[in-house]
Amino acid sequence: MHWWKSWFRRRPAVDPFLQDKQQLLQEIRKAQQEWRCAREKFDYAHSKDEIDYAILTLEAAEKRYDMLIKDAKRLRLKAFHNEVKEETG
Repeated sequence: MHWWKSWFRRRPAVDPFLQDKQQLLQEIRKAQQEWRCAREKFDYAHSKDEIDYAILTLEAAEKRYDMLIKDAKRLRLKAFHNEVKEETG
């Protein structure tokens, strides 16, 4: 068998940029879920220490979510923009 025949049978290379976008979307969904959990913990916090911890956790989750949103906008992720509009709209 000639080398060129096996070359044509190779699978097409996966676009690493597409993989990065997909990974970013997964991270955004995960950060969004963490933010929701942090808000819920804040809602049910009772003692001063629990409230302080809940506030710090909520702020950290918000910052991470905002950072990932900025990355998505920079990469012009259309799927992400549609999900945000559906959730907030």
